[in-house]
Amino acid sequence: MVVNLLHKGKIGLAPMEGVIDALTRDLLTRQPGFDWTVTEFVRVVDTRLPPRVFYKHCPELQQRPVATPSGIPVHLQLLGSVPSALAENARQALALGAISVDLNFGCPAKLVNRHDGGASLLRQPERVYQAVRAVADALAGEIPVTAKIRLGFANRRLAVTCAQATQAGGAARLVVHGRTRDEGYRPPAHWEWIGKVRHHVDIPVVANGDIWTLEDYWKARTLSGCRDVMLGRSALADPWLAPRIRHWQETGERLPETTWAMRASVLQEYAEHQRQQLPDRVVVSLVKQWLAQMRQGNAEAEQHFQRLKRVTDLDILLDSLVP
Repeated sequence: MVVNLLHKGKIGLAPMEGVIDALTRDLLTRQPGFDWTVTEFVRVVDTRLPPRVFYKHCPELQQRPVATPSGIPVHLQLLGSVPSALAENARQALALGAISVDLNFGCPAKLVNRHDGGASLLRQPERVYQAVRAVADALAGEIPVTAKIRLGFANRRLAVTCAQATQAGGAARLVVHGRTRDEGYRPPAHWEWIGKVRHHVDIPVVANGDIWTLEDYWKARTLSGCRDVMLGRSALADPWLAPRIRHWQETGERLPETTWAMRASVLQEYAEHQRQQLPDRVVVSLVKQWLAQMRQGNAEAEQHFQRLKRVTDLDILLDSLVP
């Protein structure tokens, strides 16, 4: 019975500020695995942002369908705390062709939280409700509004209340990262708490956090009871994780583990695309940033990171990725 459940779930690609951009979304969705992606957040303060800001974060808006080159839908995310400003920018997103608007109540970054954004709103569920309600009213059912939360700010006391606030505000789907803001990304993610949240809302809940392997996927779905999951850092660490999960869902077979040559090929293609528009020194930094993500749980990637971390020339870096 559990196996039947696990063979039906969808997989989303989580947004990561400064990391997962349109190119990364393209590279990570070329193999069958992901069902939808979400952009880095568009920061909303108090004004209606011009189209160029939306196109910067979501260049896929300039094409139809709004999707990666492989056809995987791209959803636009907003981050802010002023309901009227969020509503105005949601209308702007709709006018530009967005297929949904996702609201970020999960970002743990100190700078974002100091400026009254992201997870800071989880301390006051009523503010979560007001933000979602304003956006849902602005969109008037033309496209869905969704939301992402953590289990709380400093503790999990308001986790259920915040989830209920998103539903009451009009959210059609809720992603829950299984940690509080203060827990950051320290393991473990509390998948069982995502399950507690799920039992108190009627909208679909998506489990997010610490899904690094096929075994983690099984555990996260089992403990949370969620049908769908979202991958973030783990998709960067292993670009074949989502395809591995999808293959297992469809066949019951386990694909071989991702080799270093496979990981290196993604980094090389990423760099070749980036260097067409960015200085080499910036591309070196971006490649190392991705390589650093690949170290998670992979001793071989760790060895290559240590070997390459002081290389500053892009051509040498790319030539040295595979010894």
